[in-house]
Amino acid sequence: MADSKNPWLTQESYDKLKAELEALYENRPVIAAEINERREEGDLKENAGYDAAREQQGQEEARIRYLEDLLQRATVGETPQESGVALVGTVVHVYYDDDEDDAETFLIGTRGADSSNPNLETYSTDSPLGQAIIGATEGETRSYKSPTGDEVRVTLIKAEPYDPNFED
Repeated sequence: MADSKNPWLTQESYDKLKAELEALYENRPVIAAEINERREEGDLKENAGYDAAREQQGQEEARIRYLEDLLQRATVGETPQESGVALVGTVVHVYYDDDEDDAETFLIGTRGADSSNPNLETYSTDSPLGQAIIGATEGETRSYKSPTGDEVRVTLIKAEPYDPNFED
C-alpha cells in the first residue's frame, strides 16, 4: 500500500505525469525568453508583462519540483483486481452518516495524480477520509474526523478495480 513517502500510481497516471514534466522542461527556454523580452521593455516596476512571465515561471518551477519528487517516490503498480475491499487503485461507492442519499463515488489514489476520467474525483490515502476507508470491506462503516472537527461516519457500499472508462 502507498503512504505519504511512497505514493501509489497506476502506470497510466505515471506516464501522464511524466509527459507533463517533460512538457514543463521543454517550456523552460520559452519562459526564459519571454522574461528577457519583457525585461527589455523598460521599467520593471510597472511592467505587467514581466511580472506575469515571472509568475508563470514560478508556478511552473514549483510544479516541476512537485512532479520530480512525486515521480521519484512513487510506487507504480497495477490496478488491484480484487473487488469488495477499499484499496489504493479502487473506485469506491460510499454514503455518509447513515444517509444512503448522501452518497459519493471516488478513486482512492494519489492527490494531484487524478485519473484520466474527469467525472471521477481522486482522494488520497493521506486524507482523513482515505485513511478511514482504506482496507474497509463492503458494508463496513468507519468513522473519521473531518477538517472541521466533526465526526463523520462513512459506509462502504461497493469497491471495484479502477477502470479508465468508468462511468457513474
